[in-house]
Amino acid sequence: MARYVISPAAERDMESILAWSEGRFGVQGRLRYEALLVQGILDVADDPQRPGSHTRSEIAASARTYHLSHSRMRVAADVGHVRRPRHFLLYRTREDGLVEIGRVLHERMDLPQQVPDVYRRQSADWGRE
Repeated sequence: MARYVISPAAERDMESILAWSEGRFGVQGRLRYEALLVQGILDVADDPQRPGSHTRSEIAASARTYHLSHSRMRVAADVGHVRRPRHFLLYRTREDGLVEIGRVLHERMDLPQQVPDVYRRQSADWGRE
Protein backbone atom coordinates (compact mmCIF):
# COMPACT_ATOMS: atom_id res chain seq x y z
CA MET A 1 0.00 0.00 0.00
CA ALA A 2 1.26 3.47 -0.88
CA ARG A 3 2.29 5.51 2.14
CA TYR A 4 2.37 9.27 2.06
CA VAL A 5 1.96 12.42 4.13
CA ILE A 6 0.74 15.80 2.92
CA SER A 7 2.32 18.96 4.33
CA PRO A 8 0.12 21.78 5.66
CA ALA A 9 1.31 23.94 2.73
CA ALA A 10 0.22 21.29 0.22
CA GLU A 11 -3.15 20.98 1.98
CA ARG A 12 -3.64 24.74 1.62
CA ASP A 13 -2.57 24.53 -2.03
CA MET A 14 -5.17 21.84 -2.71
CA GLU A 15 -7.94 23.71 -0.89
CA SER A 16 -7.21 26.78 -2.99
CA ILE A 17 -7.05 24.80 -6.25
CA LEU A 18 -10.33 23.05 -5.52
CA ALA A 19 -12.11 26.28 -4.53
CA TRP A 20 -10.95 27.90 -7.77
CA SER A 21 -12.02 24.84 -9.78
CA GLU A 22 -15.47 24.91 -8.23
CA GLY A 23 -15.85 28.63 -8.84
CA ARG A 24 -14.81 28.27 -12.47
CA PHE A 25 -16.22 24.84 -13.43
CA GLY A 26 -18.83 24.07 -10.76
CA VAL A 27 -19.08 21.18 -8.36
CA GLN A 28 -18.37 18.61 -11.07
CA GLY A 29 -15.19 20.45 -12.04
CA ARG A 30 -14.09 20.42 -8.41
CA LEU A 31 -14.78 16.69 -8.14
CA ARG A 32 -12.81 15.97 -11.32
CA TYR A 33 -9.78 17.94 -10.11
CA GLU A 34 -10.02 16.42 -6.65
CA ALA A 35 -10.00 12.92 -8.16
CA LEU A 36 -6.98 13.90 -10.25
CA LEU A 37 -5.11 15.22 -7.20
CA VAL A 38 -5.80 12.02 -5.29
CA GLN A 39 -4.73 9.87 -8.23
CA GLY A 40 -1.51 11.85 -8.71
CA ILE A 41 -0.63 11.53 -5.04
CA LEU A 42 -1.35 7.80 -5.05
CA ASP A 43 0.70 7.38 -8.22
CA VAL A 44 3.84 9.02 -6.81
CA ALA A 45 3.38 7.31 -3.45
CA ASP A 46 3.18 3.96 -5.25
CA ASP A 47 6.17 4.68 -7.50
CA PRO A 48 8.12 7.85 -6.62
CA GLN A 49 10.40 7.37 -9.65
CA ARG A 50 7.48 6.88 -12.03
CA PRO A 51 7.70 8.06 -15.64
CA GLY A 52 6.99 11.77 -15.83
CA SER A 53 8.63 12.55 -12.49
CA HIS A 54 11.75 14.69 -12.41
CA THR A 55 14.60 15.08 -9.96
CA ARG A 56 14.83 18.65 -8.65
CA SER A 57 18.29 18.69 -7.11
CA GLU A 58 18.37 22.50 -7.30
CA ILE A 59 15.79 22.45 -4.48
CA ALA A 60 17.03 19.50 -2.43
CA ALA A 61 18.86 16.29 -3.18
CA SER A 62 15.70 14.22 -2.71
CA ALA A 63 13.15 16.60 -4.24
CA ARG A 64 11.08 15.54 -7.26
CA THR A 65 8.21 16.98 -9.27
CA TYR A 66 5.38 15.22 -11.05
CA HIS A 67 2.91 16.97 -13.35
CA LEU A 68 -0.66 15.85 -12.78
CA SER A 69 -1.20 15.52 -16.53
CA HIS A 70 0.63 12.17 -16.29
CA SER A 71 -2.15 10.78 -14.05
CA ARG A 72 -5.01 12.30 -16.02
CA MET A 73 -6.15 9.14 -17.78
CA ARG A 74 -5.81 7.02 -14.63
CA VAL A 75 -8.83 8.73 -13.01
CA ALA A 76 -12.03 6.69 -13.23
CA ALA A 77 -14.02 7.50 -16.37
CA ASP A 78 -17.24 7.95 -14.41
CA VAL A 79 -15.66 10.85 -12.52
CA GLY A 80 -14.41 12.41 -15.74
CA HIS A 81 -11.02 13.60 -16.90
CA VAL A 82 -9.53 17.03 -16.43
CA ARG A 83 -8.81 18.25 -19.93
CA ARG A 84 -5.67 20.26 -19.21
CA PRO A 85 -4.26 19.84 -15.70
CA ARG A 86 -2.06 22.78 -14.75
CA HIS A 87 -0.46 21.65 -11.48
CA PHE A 88 2.42 19.53 -10.33
CA LEU A 89 3.37 17.86 -7.09
CA LEU A 90 6.60 18.69 -5.29
CA TYR A 91 7.57 15.69 -3.18
CA ARG A 92 10.35 13.55 -1.82
CA THR A 93 10.79 10.04 -0.49
CA ARG A 94 12.15 9.66 3.01
CA GLU A 95 14.60 6.94 3.97
CA ASP A 96 11.75 4.94 5.53
CA GLY A 97 9.92 4.95 2.17
CA LEU A 98 7.23 7.45 3.15
CA VAL A 99 6.48 9.92 0.35
CA GLU A 100 6.08 13.50 1.54
CA ILE A 101 4.02 15.88 -0.61
CA GLY A 102 5.49 19.32 0.05
CA ARG A 103 3.49 21.54 -2.32
CA VAL A 104 0.98 21.42 -5.17
CA LEU A 105 1.91 24.24 -7.52
CA HIS A 106 0.70 25.75 -10.77
CA GLU A 107 2.96 24.99 -13.71
CA ARG A 108 3.62 28.68 -14.34
CA MET A 109 4.84 29.41 -10.83
CA ASP A 110 8.51 30.07 -10.27
CA LEU A 111 9.33 26.95 -8.29
CA PRO A 112 12.34 28.23 -6.30
CA GLN A 113 10.30 31.18 -5.01
CA GLN A 114 7.47 28.90 -3.83
CA VAL A 115 9.58 26.47 -1.82
CA PRO A 116 10.04 27.33 1.85
CA ASP A 117 13.58 27.07 3.20
CA VAL A 118 12.59 24.12 5.39
CA TYR A 119 12.06 22.05 2.22
CA ARG A 120 15.61 22.70 1.09
CA ARG A 121 17.14 21.15 4.19
CA GLN A 122 17.80 17.46 3.68
CA SER A 123 16.91 16.46 7.23
CA ALA A 124 13.79 18.61 7.52
CA ASP A 125 10.42 16.98 7.98
CA TRP A 126 8.27 18.34 5.15
CA GLY A 127 5.19 17.30 7.08
CA ARG A 128 5.80 20.10 9.59
CA GLU A 129 6.31 23.79 9.08
